[in-house]
Amino acid sequence: MIFSIYLLIFIFGLIIGSFLNVVIFRLETEKSIFFARSECPKCGAVLKCNDLIPVLSFLIQKGKCRYCSKKISWQYPVVEIITALLFLFVILSQQTKNLYLLDPSLTFRMTFYLIIICFLIIIFVYDLRHYIIPDKIVFPAIIIGLAYRLIYISEIGSYILSAFIPAIFFLSLILISKGKWMGLGDVKLAFLMGLILGWPNILIAFLIAFFSGAIVGIFLILFGKKGFKSQIPFGPFLSGATILVMFFGSKLFYWFEALLFL
Repeated sequence: MIFSIYLLIFIFGLIIGSFLNVVIFRLETEKSIFFARSECPKCGAVLKCNDLIPVLSFLIQKGKCRYCSKKISWQYPVVEIITALLFLFVILSQQTKNLYLLDPSLTFRMTFYLIIICFLIIIFVYDLRHYIIPDKIVFPAIIIGLAYRLIYISEIGSYILSAFIPAIFFLSLILISKGKWMGLGDVKLAFLMGLILGWPNILIAFLIAFFSGAIVGIFLILFGKKGFKSQIPFGPFLSGATILVMFFGSKLFYWFEALLFL
């Protein structure tokens, strides 16, 4: 029975991942996220229900549109699978002994994690595609983060401080570099990260983001994909590091502490 519950959570994650793809693709258009019919971006054919089954439709159609035979972006199944895996991991990470006896506090926390993960996935992919972190996504995420922290009013001061300090740090980098190093979207995302992670987890997330970003940047330059003056979106590294620290914050903190004082 437990396996069935986990399977349902995974399927639910696939469905949500499919919806996130819709959000990612329609943010740059005037189409309604909820009411407009899905269609092939290449030929404009309106897609039917059997064309929209998460992952399965992509596999059955061999990654091609049923109507024009042009390739479908791998983003669709990748986002769906990653969302499903993260949803499943949120449940597993809480180490609930009995899923039938849902603790309201635990359920509230898991719901917050699931919602925030959805926002971070959108930011990750959209910034990777368009080199911009959309206000339509980051502002609602910040509002939800603030609302969640207000529930635990005794701790909100620490989280607000953890949000403002990195945001001010990023803003100073923008002023120093005259906007060449990063954009205002990164400042807003840094504020959101502070609300989610608090101190000292926000510091761990920044270390991971800067370190991984530097490694990827070096590899892209070495393989001729980017030049020294080329732009590399930082949002994917920040959002990815946030998700990682959400799950492994304490373990990563002790690992970095041991590394620094080795």
